[in-house]
Amino acid sequence: MEENKDEEIVFGQDEETADDKDVKETIEEEALSDEENTVEEAEKAEETGSDEEPEESAEAEEAAGDSDKKSEELEKRYMSLYAEYDNYRKRTQKEKESLYADAVADVTKEFLTVLDNIDRAVSTAKDADENSIDKVIEGVELLGKQASAILAKIGVEEIKAERGEKFDPNLHEAVMHVEDEELGEQEIAMVFTKGYTYKGKVIRHVVVQVAN
Repeated sequence: MEENKDEEIVFGQDEETADDKDVKETIEEEALSDEENTVEEAEKAEETGSDEEPEESAEAEEAAGDSDKKSEELEKRYMSLYAEYDNYRKRTQKEKESLYADAVADVTKEFLTVLDNIDRAVSTAKDADENSIDKVIEGVELLGKQASAILAKIGVEEIKAERGEKFDPNLHEAVMHVEDEELGEQEIAMVFTKGYTYKGKVIRHVVVQVAN
C-alpha cells in the first residue's frame, strides 16, 4: 500500500499529449502546404515571366522593324518627289528660256525692216541736195511711224504727253522747272523724251519740263 502511495497517477496525461501531437502535425502540414504553394507560385511566376519576356522582346523587334520600313518608304517617297520637282524645275526653266528666245526673235524680225529702211534713208541723205532734203525728212518720218506700228503690234504703247497737260508723277518724270505765265501750276511745259507702257506697266516715263 505504501508503494501505491508513492506512485502518482495523473489522469488525462496521455490524452493531452496526443492532442498536442495532433495540433503539431496539423501545423506542420499547413506549413508544408503553404511552402509547397509558395514554391508552386514561384515556379509559375518564373514560367510566366520566361514566357512574357520573349513575347515582349519579339513585339519590340517587330515594332522596330516596322519603324525602319516606314522610314525607308518615306525616304523613297521623298527622293521620288525631289526628283520629280527637279525635273519640273529644269523643264520650266528651259520653257522660259525658249519663250524668251522666241519673243526676242519675233521682235527682232519685226525691226529688221526698220533697220533696212534706215540704211536706205542714210544712203539717200548722203546724196541729198537742197531740192531733195524734204524727201529725206519725209523718209525719216515714215521710219518713225513704222517703228511705232511695230511697237503697237507687240503691245507697247506711247504715253501721250503734250504742253499744257497736268503733270502726273506716275507717268511723267520732271527734270526741269520753269516759270510760264501761259501755263498753270504743275503743267507740262515741254516734252524731252517720249514714254511707253506695256500692258499698262510703265516701261519708261515721259521726261518733261514742268511749269510753275
